[in-house]
Amino acid sequence: MRKMKTKMYIAYGSNMDLEQMQRRCPEAELLGMGRLENWRLMFKGSKTGAYATIEREKGQSVPILLWRITETDEERLDRYEGFPNFYYKRTIQVVKTDADGKPCGTTRGMAYIMHEKRKLGVPSMEYFDILYRAYCRFGFDRKILEEAYGYTWEWGRKTKS
Repeated sequence: MRKMKTKMYIAYGSNMDLEQMQRRCPEAELLGMGRLENWRLMFKGSKTGAYATIEREKGQSVPILLWRITETDEERLDRYEGFPNFYYKRTIQVVKTDADGKPCGTTRGMAYIMHEKRKLGVPSMEYFDILYRAYCRFGFDRKILEEAYGYTWEWGRKTKS
């Protein structure tokens, strides 16, 4: 029996929705929770909409889910995420956390990051709601998500005036 090659995948956006991830990547296995230290959650996009991304920012953190994915799962995610034109991939360090959010080690995983040249944008309520439900389901600090939304909403308001 041939063993499948797998890798760690870091989800901070809509791929934190378990049902959506099951449809998208049926071989993926949820390994646990964690956070990205010194990264900020943001919403950026294009004419089709604004989506979650992360950018380096000292003192900020972003809650994540850590998945084990197969090469086939990664190919599916590449198509979904618009790799390499919309998002690129980067291996980054994760602080793993227990159910109470306490640190319990570190690991490295692959994350999709939107190209920095993309402009900030306000996500649709449907998209935001997917993330909000995941934050509630896993006990993540909703303030992080709400601040990301508020930041991009305020930016949008300023650019229109």
